[in-house]
Amino acid sequence: MATIELNQQPNITVVVVPFPAQGHLNQLLHLSRLIAGYNIPVHVITTTTHNRQAQTRIPLPPTIHFHHYPTPHFPSPPPDPTASVKFPTQLIPSFQSAMHLRQHFVGLLETFLLSKRVVVVYDYLMGPVVQDVGLYGNVEAYMFSCCSAFAGFWYQREATGMPVLDGELALVESQLPSNEDCYSMDGARFIASTDVSCQKFTSGTIFDASRVIEGKFIDLIEQEHYQGRQKLWALGPFNPVKITTDASHKRHKLFDWLEKQAPNSVLYVSFGTTTSISNEQIQELALGLEKSEQRFIWVLRDADKGDIFDGEVRKIELPDGFEERVGDRGLVVVDWVPQLEILGHPATGGFMSHCGWNSSMESMTMGVPVAAWPMHSDQPRNAMLITNVLKVGMYVRDWMQRKELVSSAVVEDVVRRLMASDEGEEIRKRAVELGGKVRQSMVDGGVTRMELDSFVAHVTR
Repeated sequence: MATIELNQQPNITVVVVPFPAQGHLNQLLHLSRLIAGYNIPVHVITTTTHNRQAQTRIPLPPTIHFHHYPTPHFPSPPPDPTASVKFPTQLIPSFQSAMHLRQHFVGLLETFLLSKRVVVVYDYLMGPVVQDVGLYGNVEAYMFSCCSAFAGFWYQREATGMPVLDGELALVESQLPSNEDCYSMDGARFIASTDVSCQKFTSGTIFDASRVIEGKFIDLIEQEHYQGRQKLWALGPFNPVKITTDASHKRHKLFDWLEKQAPNSVLYVSFGTTTSISNEQIQELALGLEKSEQRFIWVLRDADKGDIFDGEVRKIELPDGFEERVGDRGLVVVDWVPQLEILGHPATGGFMSHCGWNSSMESMTMGVPVAAWPMHSDQPRNAMLITNVLKVGMYVRDWMQRKELVSSAVVEDVVRRLMASDEGEEIRKRAVELGGKVRQSMVDGGVTRMELDSFVAHVTR
């Protein structure tokens, strides 16, 4: 896979410390796969609960070694679909429980100290777990920033009180969605609690960002916030850029239906693992999909609980007769699906999405335009990047309308515009072009591959 030849040996060991939310887990596990491709031993530390979750959902090569440890029992309440702020507060007890990995992390680290160098790659929210890295002379830590460079740039400006911009960036800044209602009070308090002094031991920052997509904002972060004091690597997309299915991979039954559809004819509808939608909104969304007369796959799952294997799952009701009226034009799926494979299928021509960064990168990698419906966290700013900046999507609902019910008429209109109009076709062309550039950046000699090679060369120096 790589242009750097290495024999696997105890000279370097990489320890990856992901945050337990699925969108965070997914990104760092895919980065683990990329690093392991250079024949470097990679060890992932998780809680027992989230190790099982990761192994169930993400196929990974056996060269990645998992170390999972029990943590204190935590409550696993169901998500609240009626909450006005959509941040997944139900997950906070599981996040807090994961902070108890600190002692296990230190114990694991000490088993690798015979290595010439131990490289720790940690999600920025796992700072309390890795805060002891500075005690060891041959350990280097690299912080992973899980959001887009676009969102990260504006967050850093807001946090540091940088002066007002001018020119093109001033126009972008004037349209920037507010942070209001992006986080619950409990969520904001938890995030603040993870900001510990270990950050000063960080030797560099890794973004799941591509210079092909966000080169301007990656450069701005380097210029304004790093100024040569620390290294930044944009190694995205972490997710695979080619869809391959090995013999051991059980194919989801939805592909039997998808294989029968025309190219670019299917809208994929999914709001990720942390969004819970009210019954009223589900009714309007269903009716809008029905009235659009477009083909669709709708993943109708409730948001994750802290322990996805614990207790009952909410049963979501569709309008009476909906599936009969839609017939073979649509498919409603209530279980976990291989999203990247769906987005990479030739029949998929659009993605109605919450615009979590994991989903955003997957859609752009596969060249699929987005109907943006942000829900919380960094999603409003990711949606703005996709729609206003890159112009590879359109809004279902922008952030200023977040308190409003999205009517079936709005859903119908957006779906028709994205899937069956000249406007949608222009957006699709831009998305396809961008996807091609992103995938090309991952081949030998491509900008992302060279940056990945540079990171590996740095940590194995």
